[in-house]
Amino acid sequence: MLLDSELTMKQHVNKAASACFYHLRRLRQLKRHVSQDTLRQLVSAFILNRLDYCNSLLYGPPWSTIAPLQRVHNAAARLILGLSPRDHVSSALQTLHWLSIYYQIQFKIALLMYNALAGRCPEYIKDIVAPVASNPGRQQLRSAARSDVIVPRCRTKFRSRAFSIAGPQVWNHLPQSVRSADTVRQFRRFCPT
Repeated sequence: MLLDSELTMKQHVNKAASACFYHLRRLRQLKRHVSQDTLRQLVSAFILNRLDYCNSLLYGPPWSTIAPLQRVHNAAARLILGLSPRDHVSSALQTLHWLSIYYQIQFKIALLMYNALAGRCPEYIKDIVAPVASNPGRQQLRSAARSDVIVPRCRTKFRSRAFSIAGPQVWNHLPQSVRSADTVRQFRRFCPT
């Protein structure tokens, strides 16, 4: 991770996008020599892993900060499916079963919240998250019955990017059917849909 003094994450995003585009250019040269499955595995190894690395830290900045990563994601989908640069990429992402970068970030935070509430995280993360039902004055509320999590108050947009606030917000917006998944595998299957 590259951090700047204002924590805008622009340096990290630009560096990751630059490295990914370099690898995409190299993979484009291999495209006619390998099958589509092999190309998909190479893209997953060289591109998607870089896009997923620490992406939960990218929750909350403006879209213009995250847009370079989405451009890389779109270019990778076009490369795998053999689309031209002018072709629309939404259907390609659906064909590959890929979430957009924005939803990948939210999925990563939701998965961390699921693990925290299930007791599969370190203590310092579990201590951040408090279900509404754990507060004696709120046990009779509908939010307690829905297994919502307490969202701490914050005054600044920058503070709202912290996991202690972003995690409960993302969790509370998930449907009840997703939140009540019994296993991590079920949660991973239900959450993107």
